[in-house]
Amino acid sequence: MSSGIVRLNNAVFYAHHGVMQEEHRIGGRYEVDIAMEVNFEDAALEDDLNKTVDYERVYTEARDIITGNKFYLIERLAYLIAHRILDQEPMAGSVEVTVRKANPPVGGPCDCAEAVYKASHA
Repeated sequence: MSSGIVRLNNAVFYAHHGVMQEEHRIGGRYEVDIAMEVNFEDAALEDDLNKTVDYERVYTEARDIITGNKFYLIERLAYLIAHRILDQEPMAGSVEVTVRKANPPVGGPCDCAEAVYKASHA
């Protein structure tokens, strides 16, 4: 069986997540990468969106989860996004979601904190 990868790279959102109350109040920048394993051979041969993942819908689902909630952990965001994609995109056999939080409060200079979650249809 053939497979390929469809990716969304560096989708950027402003949201209010974190353990500290200040993070919930002020908010911050979150970046998301999503890689979906898809057998898109038929989609490619027939040029048919219905035979692959709809990455506009994937983006919207990620955006809604990130901007519509307040969580303590980026791990929760990665988990929820991955499972929503698997539920909404039947062509996605597996998914890897990376959530990056810019300038995390770690007591010193740090570009980002990152959580990577992989899930698949069992």
